[in-house]
Amino acid sequence: MKYTIDKHERYVVIEPLREVIDGHAANYLKGEFMLRNTAGQRNIVLDLNQVNEITEEGLRMGLLAHRLCHTVGGDFIIINIKPQIEQMLKVLHLDKHFTILKSLAAAEDFIFGNELKRDLIGGQ
Repeated sequence: MKYTIDKHERYVVIEPLREVIDGHAANYLKGEFMLRNTAGQRNIVLDLNQVNEITEEGLRMGLLAHRLCHTVGGDFIIINIKPQIEQMLKVLHLDKHFTILKSLAAAEDFIFGNELKRDLIGGQ
């Protein structure tokens, strides 16, 4: 499966280069999320710019990424989500489990704001 990884100091952006996140793609992404998480990357941004459809396995992959990031005090953010995918998340009431933002700039602001709060209160 093709995807890009853009590493930054406080976060990593993973962008699948495919239209459908199915079981095959979800397995690759799960492995990547786990690798990034165990390497100390607590903030992950998933860029769905090219994705038009997500299967049940893809949804589970997103929930795993959310759990991994949350467990270590980080954030899992989805950006550039297509309206049909966002609507599906709302119908399934999964939109409450994800931080969904419009752009990478919005995700950066969100991450840096949360990191600043953690630093100020002496958190992780």
